[in-house]
Amino acid sequence: MVAPGRASRPGLARALIEEPTPEELESCPLCAGREGRTPPETLALPEREPQDAPGWVVRVVPNLYPAFERQEVVIHSPRHVRSFGELADGEIELVAEAWRQRRGQEPRGYLHALVNEGGAAGASLPHSHSQLVWFRDVPPAVLAEHGGRLPHPSGGSCVIETNRALTLLCPEAGRVPYEMLITGGADSESDAFRSDALPGALALLRSAVRRLRAVEGPVPWNAWLHNGPMGWHLELLPRLTVFAGIELGAGLFVNTLAPEEAAVRLREVVT
Repeated sequence: MVAPGRASRPGLARALIEEPTPEELESCPLCAGREGRTPPETLALPEREPQDAPGWVVRVVPNLYPAFERQEVVIHSPRHVRSFGELADGEIELVAEAWRQRRGQEPRGYLHALVNEGGAAGASLPHSHSQLVWFRDVPPAVLAEHGGRLPHPSGGSCVIETNRALTLLCPEAGRVPYEMLITGGADSESDAFRSDALPGALALLRSAVRRLRAVEGPVPWNAWLHNGPMGWHLELLPRLTVFAGIELGAGLFVNTLAPEEAAVRLREVVT
């Protein structure tokens, strides 16, 4: 449901990602040279000897505070990069390769890859990173898509950018303003972690983040990969709306910005 008038209701202060502090820069455990502040790595790219030493571009370590039995953190850069939108091309490619290799090394169960950016989106550390979570079974949201409730792609008016067979767009049933979807359509392979298109999809995610920041500023957001036999896609959900009783209790999402208008604003940005 699209209801633009809801955007002007009182009491809706929007969270923004704060600027870094000197303490953050001095103490971040994910920066190069501080490898001893994390658990021993499970993967580093490029490989080097000895392990847990500088010289990496992307590094994977166990999550110190896991919610599930196997949960890992993929550190996107040795630099203190605070946004996925700041990653270099080579870093993007190695993030995709890290996701792919960790899936190959731990092939059991369902692998959920996700990015949380900003404290309001659940990120406990500001240094850009993603998480890999292994579930024993396919999670409910992916099962619902298998039952036919896929995110609704939109027509040409909602397309923001294309990259070969991949498309970045605002879905017609977007739950929040500027929700975005990255899909390969019918050309998507059934296993994203084996797809040659995965680096391109992450590059489009970087473009989506840059566009979002240009339009709305450094807002928090979440993104995740859904991977199943009906194909795979990436979803990006900006944290611009506080879900209340209608959304949480009825499962009906009130969007204050039409996806067509959101796409226009995002397309106009030069990345």
